[in-house]
Amino acid sequence: MSDSQTAEGAEADYRPDPARWRVLAVLLVTMFMSLIDVSIVNVVLPSIQGSLGATESEIQWVLTGYALTFGVVLVAAGRAGDVFGRGPLFIFGVALFTLSSVASGLAPNPVALDIARFSQGIGSGLISPQVLGMMQQYFRGAERGRAYGALGTVVGFSVAVGPLIGGLMIQLLGPEIGWRFTFLVNVPVGTTAIVLGLRWFPRPLFTSRKRAGTAAEVARSRHAKDLDPVGTMLLGLGVLTLLLPFVQGRDSPWTWWLLPAGLLVIGLWVGWERAYHRGGRSPMVDLGLFAIRSFSLGTLIAGLYFMGVTSIWVLVAIYVQDGMGLSALQAGLLGLPAALCAAGAAHLAGKRVIEYGRKIVIAGIVCAVFAMASSIVVVQLSAAGRIGIWWLLATLSFAGIAQGAIISPNQALTLMEVPLGQSGSAGGVMQTAQRIGAATGIAVITGIFFAVLAASDWDTAISAGFAAIAVVALATLAVAVADQRRRGRGT
Repeated sequence: MSDSQTAEGAEADYRPDPARWRVLAVLLVTMFMSLIDVSIVNVVLPSIQGSLGATESEIQWVLTGYALTFGVVLVAAGRAGDVFGRGPLFIFGVALFTLSSVASGLAPNPVALDIARFSQGIGSGLISPQVLGMMQQYFRGAERGRAYGALGTVVGFSVAVGPLIGGLMIQLLGPEIGWRFTFLVNVPVGTTAIVLGLRWFPRPLFTSRKRAGTAAEVARSRHAKDLDPVGTMLLGLGVLTLLLPFVQGRDSPWTWWLLPAGLLVIGLWVGWERAYHRGGRSPMVDLGLFAIRSFSLGTLIAGLYFMGVTSIWVLVAIYVQDGMGLSALQAGLLGLPAALCAAGAAHLAGKRVIEYGRKIVIAGIVCAVFAMASSIVVVQLSAAGRIGIWWLLATLSFAGIAQGAIISPNQALTLMEVPLGQSGSAGGVMQTAQRIGAATGIAVITGIFFAVLAASDWDTAISAGFAAIAVVALATLAVAVADQRRRGRGT
């Protein structure tokens, strides 16, 4: 059966569930909570360090621990949701994230905070694949595009208000109490999500996927009650050893020796999955997914995009605070128009993604390239004393438009032809590609930034960093154009 036939069969069997918009509301509330947590933490790290007396290494693990555990559990969590039901995994993930937020807010020392952040990462990793899986399950066609557009709007808005909330809490409550409330603010939101999920989720969400999908998918689901524990451990170990050098390599250079080991483990995982499938078992990830061109190319686009554009705000924060002496709150305000543009662009793109498809993603990537080129011009003119650095508010807004036009639309297009019973694991694979891409890009691009800074000045360094991001964006553009041409040929 071809990809198009599979998609057509799923469309024929689809019956809109009247609860789908309530399900989406719970998903959006939860994503808002988890994304605000990430953006808030980025601006309160100095307060945490001063309050707890943490070393540079200990404060780095507040971010690193979350990123590692989040990335490691994504695919396994998606697979578990496909097999046992997405509702229980989602509720458990929200509960774990919420309890970990309490532990983070009450942490008496850096070690306790780092452990709580590890736990938060696991909770978030359990949540994310279920969100994508439920959206695939409950929405089709233009409604699916609107659902992804709503998700993109929440992403943009949460990124916008997170740094502002963090800055205001520090300012109003002081460094000692303020950073603790940036974690504790998750408690009422997480509790609300759990209550609404238990009340609003249709009962099938709390069982396996055997009732949904085409007849062929129902037949296959009877043989899918297998979590593939060896495959799960191999992939988790492979992702961990790939991510650790990029997120910790600057502080622990020895971790770069893990990179070839990680590639070897991923190779072993691929071999195991193939052998497991040949043995008549159901592997953790059906490698046949990568034969679906929309999925494989969309996953590559996601990884490349995060490899480049994720580094923008890291560079901007370093440049304007350390290089230009602006405050953390001012740095947050610098990104506000971009985040609001991301929310608006995601809303509009979601309404049109089914109609225009990959063209929307291509337009977004072009905006990202323009954002970097025009930002370099602003930096150089500011260095020459001709304009103020606040002109970055305008040029970086195009990066926000890019985010709204790329992330959610690409997710919808990437998963469009994936069989419904595999949407959780497929979403986990795509998000893992994003995590690896982001970690790789931040390490490489900030490395370029600091290397240039050592040999020149702040303005040249940020320009070099923006140029490196533009190069990665152009590579992403090449893949997106290739996919658009493939779609035009109907292959």
